[in-house]
Amino acid sequence: MKKGYLYIVLSTVLFSSMEIALKMFSNAFNPVQLTFLRFLIGSFILMPFAIKGLRNRNVHLKAKDFYFFAMTGFLCVMVSMILYQMAIVYSPASIVAVLFSCNPVFVVLFAYFILHEKIYKYTIVSLIISVIGIIVIINPWHMSGANSMLGMTLTILAAIVFALYNVVGRKYSERFGGIALTCFSFLFGSMEMILLIFITRINVVSVFFTQIGLKSFASVPILQGINGHTLPGLIYVGIFVTGLGYTFYFLAMEETSAATASLVFFIKPVLAPILALIILHDVITVNMTVGIILIITGSLISFIPGLRLKKKAVLKEDIESFRP
Repeated sequence: MKKGYLYIVLSTVLFSSMEIALKMFSNAFNPVQLTFLRFLIGSFILMPFAIKGLRNRNVHLKAKDFYFFAMTGFLCVMVSMILYQMAIVYSPASIVAVLFSCNPVFVVLFAYFILHEKIYKYTIVSLIISVIGIIVIINPWHMSGANSMLGMTLTILAAIVFALYNVVGRKYSERFGGIALTCFSFLFGSMEMILLIFITRINVVSVFFTQIGLKSFASVPILQGINGHTLPGLIYVGIFVTGLGYTFYFLAMEETSAATASLVFFIKPVLAPILALIILHDVITVNMTVGIILIITGSLISFIPGLRLKKKAVLKEDIESFRP
């Protein structure tokens, strides 16, 4: 159990520093290029754990499984993470970190419509409070600059697609295990991204993206920008944040429980802005503080049904232990 909490601390620190590290090196790399590199590196770090997990589950991958990984990789890496990286370019790292942490709000909605999971009264209250927190942070009545609005919009879109990826992945996560599902989604998403990168190098495509104002998708480089100054940052976001961050998170789930490991996403909305303030000098406004409190409150309320069920299970176990 102690080892599990160590994994929680490590994954929390790494995940909380994610937006800061990506912001610091966003000018050195093309957003699409950086997304491709970090998830390709991350998939290699996760691979040994993924193979071990599949062997322990006695799972042999079939052709249909690869199609599934291609779909989850498309949702997670190709769509969500490109939107996420673009958001970091246009918005402060602290705002992106907090808003993206709200993706569980959308997970509940997708789970209801796709998996037909029940929505409890507590869940509805949680959603309402979390959405109010998002609105408070966005502060649509006092938006300052088009870039801020664009960055926040991209962050929310990234969170929505990431939530969809999570819900779609739930159908098979029990079979593959969390690490394997994440690893192969990252790998297939990276393979899809390399195809996208080659397509952007076609002259007609490059000119088209340039003319419509999407220069980031025109002639995307692969290795350009990697040098002695940027390599440490790439190693950090690829190996540590993307690779080891997810590894520690899933190891924390194995050592404790899914509910306990999810503490990572309660701490991140608080820790990430503090780190951004210290490292990037991002300002923590009153709106952000109020929004963070509302989001954390909403998230905690969503745990009430789970705590009730856990309490009932413990009570039942105690009763069983007294039986002859």
